[in-house]
Amino acid sequence: MHNKVVFRMARSFQDAGFSVLRFNFRGTGLSEGKHDDGIGEQDDLRAAIRFMMEKYPNALLWIAGFSFGAAVMLRAVECDEPLQGIVGAGVPFSKYDFTRITHCKKPKLFVQGERDEFGLPEELKRRFVMFDEPKELRIISGADHFFDGHLTEFQQCISDFIARYAIE
Repeated sequence: MHNKVVFRMARSFQDAGFSVLRFNFRGTGLSEGKHDDGIGEQDDLRAAIRFMMEKYPNALLWIAGFSFGAAVMLRAVECDEPLQGIVGAGVPFSKYDFTRITHCKKPKLFVQGERDEFGLPEELKRRFVMFDEPKELRIISGADHFFDGHLTEFQQCISDFIARYAIE
């Protein structure tokens, strides 16, 4: 996982004392398998969640994703899972249906660049209202999909959100 956005997300959780797992979906990087348009990737994510729950049975479980990873996460996750919080960045809202998670009462943070070419903030704002509270939307002024030049602000948004909602 050599993506600067994913790295900064993970760093926010590490700095808050969490154990963090970053992984590539099937067919990405050195991972085996073949890209499956987000279907098989949901199984990959569920396997990663099971792995973390087995390795750290008493730990608080948060889930975070960027871009395609956020899309997979929001379509795969079940709100009744032992999740404490959800963080999505650069979410391609116009491309996927996320209605399955809209009634989740877990804290949700969506962070988007004002100039995100894959997830227009206007579309995110329109869909954001469908999500139950608690929820937060942060649009980073001047930022593109990869938050170039705004990674510190991006990371701070996530760190602040974790600090507000993490229960020890």
